[in-house]
Amino acid sequence: MEKINGIRRAKQMGRYPSKAPLGFINLTTVDGKKIVALKQPEAGIIRWAFLQLAKNIHTIEAVRKMADSKGLKCSRSYFFRLIRNPAYCGLIPIKSESEGQYMVKGIHELLISETLFYEVQHIINTKRKVTAKTDGLKATFFLRGFLVCPLCDRKLSGSFSRGSTKRNPYYHCQGKCKTRVNVLFLNDCYQRKLQQLALSNGAMDLFKCILEDWNTGTQKVAYIQNRNMVMRKLIEQESILSQARKLFVTDILKSDDYSELKKECLVNSQCLKRELNHIDLKLKAIDKQSQLGGRSFVNILQGFSSLDTADRKHLVNLIPPLRVDFQTGDISLGLNSGLSKILSTKRQAK
Repeated sequence: MEKINGIRRAKQMGRYPSKAPLGFINLTTVDGKKIVALKQPEAGIIRWAFLQLAKNIHTIEAVRKMADSKGLKCSRSYFFRLIRNPAYCGLIPIKSESEGQYMVKGIHELLISETLFYEVQHIINTKRKVTAKTDGLKATFFLRGFLVCPLCDRKLSGSFSRGSTKRNPYYHCQGKCKTRVNVLFLNDCYQRKLQQLALSNGAMDLFKCILEDWNTGTQKVAYIQNRNMVMRKLIEQESILSQARKLFVTDILKSDDYSELKKECLVNSQCLKRELNHIDLKLKAIDKQSQLGGRSFVNILQGFSSLDTADRKHLVNLIPPLRVDFQTGDISLGLNSGLSKILSTKRQAK
């Protein structure tokens, strides 16, 4: 009972006394208080996941899988609990027999705003009109609406045709017109045409600078700030141990108290050193990535197949197919005046 009351008092003071949720780490302050602090890169990925959910264009499971590909390792059930945890917007729930459950402002650094958190809660608690089946159709027929029938000039639709052993997807015309082309063939032709595009020489240098600024301004800065915080806490632990050693030598601090304090400082220092090593590895990875050279930025459209449905559709809107030979699969791409200045075919790029 005393432990339960202690946890309740800690929560009422705005502290998070339990095990830190994913994206945070448990730390001990100089005066012995338990706190939670942001832990990268998980914190950044979780913030990204909330922003994706707020768009209301992806299912929860789709966002979880995308977050997993970015490095957030958690089970499906844990992710469902994670996105409902108010601790990420700086709130701590407290249950009371008289008042029910209420929230208090936490003293820990919030990961997202309250507005974003409650916006996501409204979305995930509202029945989605877009089903997984509809999402799958959009992913398969991402060129639908951009293709024109060569016989009657109407826009082609898309659907599955049942064969002897499986269902085959086709772009096809409507009514009596018999135009029909295999979706997989034409989608592949479009993607291969995209892969022939590269940044022009002038745009490549600018693009590298932009990416470098972005890395420096976001991930790298976040890691460096976190590293500085861990370093300060490590120095504090060493200072506490040094002071305790002086008090022990002068017989002000008893042997048992000194041993207990020394043990606690060593444990805290080991945890902080592990965290410091983790941050250093991430910083080295960022530096290594920035040293890969121009080759990393030339083929910027190679990852089209790995994009989600919404991003893929957006890219097709930017670079639509124009003249299409449905027999050979030869496609010409439509580049507006802006894109034509920064993109060129690989045979033109030096």
